[in-house]
Amino acid sequence: MRTVLRTSEAVALHGRGKVRHAISSGRWQSPCRGVVVTHNGSLAKDELDLVALHLCAPGSALGGLTSLTYDDFNGFKQPDTFIVLPEGADRPDKRPGLVTHWSTELGDADVHPLREPRRTRPARSLIDAASWCDSDRFARTIVIAGMQQGLANARLMHQSLERRGTCKRRALIVESVLDADGGIQSLPERDFDEIRIGAKLPRPTRQVRVKGPDGHYFLDATWDEVNLTVEVHGAPHREISQWDADVRRGNEVAIDGRRQLVFTSYAIRHEKPVVADQLTRMFWARGWRAA
Repeated sequence: MRTVLRTSEAVALHGRGKVRHAISSGRWQSPCRGVVVTHNGSLAKDELDLVALHLCAPGSALGGLTSLTYDDFNGFKQPDTFIVLPEGADRPDKRPGLVTHWSTELGDADVHPLREPRRTRPARSLIDAASWCDSDRFARTIVIAGMQQGLANARLMHQSLERRGTCKRRALIVESVLDADGGIQSLPERDFDEIRIGAKLPRPTRQVRVKGPDGHYFLDATWDEVNLTVEVHGAPHREISQWDADVRRGNEVAIDGRRQLVFTSYAIRHEKPVVADQLTRMFWARGWRAA
């Protein structure tokens, strides 16, 4: 049973007199104009979200990380309430924690017509959350985690992006969708080679096959002359089994006597100076000197 209602809904259900009496007697509360809560206790997060939604124009929907919470998105708690309003709707009264955005695309393709509370569909929510968040890294993590948790697939993400149109970090979101979908599984060789060549480091041997106690595995890039290997991880929030395999493989590399550096594909693409610096310092620490 819903505890948060628009005042008009409460009056339609219970009658104006009963609503007024319940509020005046303290059994119910009205946290803001136009909204009634059918108890007098503290409001839970989902009730606060509904209060904020009822403050906004008809047709509005919970969006971004707030919407994703109701679709069981794990690992991303968000104290604020994000709401998408129809383009042209008036800004609601200010309320702590309420963050509003406007959109021309709030039809059934982007907002589920039956689910409560009214909210954007997961693919749209992931795109909005990635576009609205504070950093590129967090945006990438949101997209990949959402896809790996099964909230949306690449087809739905691309369709939602097409409807969404221009948005902040669009290229990064597309790149993250590709990574999560397995389109970029191996070391991004061209990007890594640009870093290596710029740092004037020798060419590595790629995909070296190594035998471990539980079978064979491959090393992304290896330099035997300094006994060094580099691994590039394509996506955060990987499946537990894959993460466990990566950890065991890293341990085998260390047991075998090699030094290992680990970079994310994000760092290879977007933090090249950091990668070049760490790679160069490791070479020097291993006794390498340029010819």
